[in-house]
Amino acid sequence: MTIQDLKSQNLILFEVISGSKSFGLNTPTSDTDIKGVYYLPKEQFYGLQYITQISNETNDEVYYELGRFVELLLKNNPNILEILASPEDCILYKHPLMERLQLHDFLSKLCKDSFAGYAMTQIKKARGLKKKIVNPMAKERKSLLDFCAILNGYDSVPLSKWLEKNNLYQEQCGLINVPNAKGIYALFYDADKTLGYRGIIKNELSNEVSLSSIPKGEEPTGYLSCNLEGYSKYCKEYAEYWDWIEKRNEERYNTNQQHGKNYDSKNMMHTIRLLQTAEQILATGNLNIRVSNREELLAIKAGEMEYDALLQKADDLIASIEDFYNTSTLQETPDIEKIIAILVEMRKELYN
Repeated sequence: MTIQDLKSQNLILFEVISGSKSFGLNTPTSDTDIKGVYYLPKEQFYGLQYITQISNETNDEVYYELGRFVELLLKNNPNILEILASPEDCILYKHPLMERLQLHDFLSKLCKDSFAGYAMTQIKKARGLKKKIVNPMAKERKSLLDFCAILNGYDSVPLSKWLEKNNLYQEQCGLINVPNAKGIYALFYDADKTLGYRGIIKNELSNEVSLSSIPKGEEPTGYLSCNLEGYSKYCKEYAEYWDWIEKRNEERYNTNQQHGKNYDSKNMMHTIRLLQTAEQILATGNLNIRVSNREELLAIKAGEMEYDALLQKADDLIASIEDFYNTSTLQETPDIEKIIAILVEMRKELYN
């Protein structure tokens, strides 16, 4: 089922302009994001074709099935609460039944963890992105050999340098474990290629060293140390970095490069906005998603604040959220039985 199917079959219950335009943070280059709520035809809902969410390829249009929408509202999911709290001028369509889902029935102290928790996830994401920007990774992928070294007295020599200096080849080496010494191997060399040694690694993509059968009486040429944990960490970071390079928004990346602060400024703007929203809910018991500090938030988006100052601002907001949480008169959690009863009545009317 597609968004076009929802529209052609009149299954949409709620449709809004979301994102920067609903927050009052849009600029001339802002995209238009659409969010909505739908219900399934009776046969699909009762059968085996229950679909919780439908979106387009770019995910700038996302629609939630009515039950899934209510489920997320009960959890005080930030994105879903903000859809329900959409300003009137951002509502494109609203079925009369949607009037039964009132914002005040869902707002609760759960927002402390849902909004602030999501914001902290974004901060962690921003830190990871900062690391990628500051520490670019070479396209040429390292192999496990780059994480091996030859012990040399109280020191060690990178394996590649040791092989080159001694005019040796890793394919003619043989390794055996050194008992009770994790990551340490005795290394033997087959200069005549007659002993069948398996080499240090099988190929450039090997994630472990190869072990060989060593004839009795052979003397080790040296002892090799292999940092397998370091190689595993490198492989993970390499994959994440080049996946980010492939999928990153170039316009957004170039903006971050231009302001030169080495962090995703748009991400940090939304992080601060989320924390301010949680503070607002707990302080006032209400949710108005149209921001009152547009200039401040756009300044963050433009990279006009230092990264450490933003982290301090986030910490201050989290402390404020904790204080308001302790004095808030909001319900601890939404009244689930009441909400389920409303949902059941809505479905009855839709299917009858």
